[in-house]
Amino acid sequence: MHVISYKRLREFDKKHADCREVLDDWFKVAIKANWSNLIEVQSVFPQAEAVGNFTVFNIKGNRYRLIVSIDYEGQLIYIKYVLTHAEYDKEQWKHDPYF
Repeated sequence: MHVISYKRLREFDKKHADCREVLDDWFKVAIKANWSNLIEVQSVFPQAEAVGNFTVFNIKGNRYRLIVSIDYEGQLIYIKYVLTHAEYDKEQWKHDPYF
């Protein structure tokens, strides 16, 4: 998979350094993956779930949420949001036009 944009992960971990290693691990797995559906994603990340048109990953014991859009056919992952659990619960991200 090609992940767009790694920069969002770096920006987030500048504020939340405790998740840097976990986000790096997620990225290393994702770029080597060849997923064709959510079930294959869940075989590696069992807590991943579909929410609207996005896939949501629990990061650092559910302390953070990584929200991505996955184009399985094109083998692309678009990082949309990296949020704290509190930010995720506010559901403002659900106003995204692609949701």
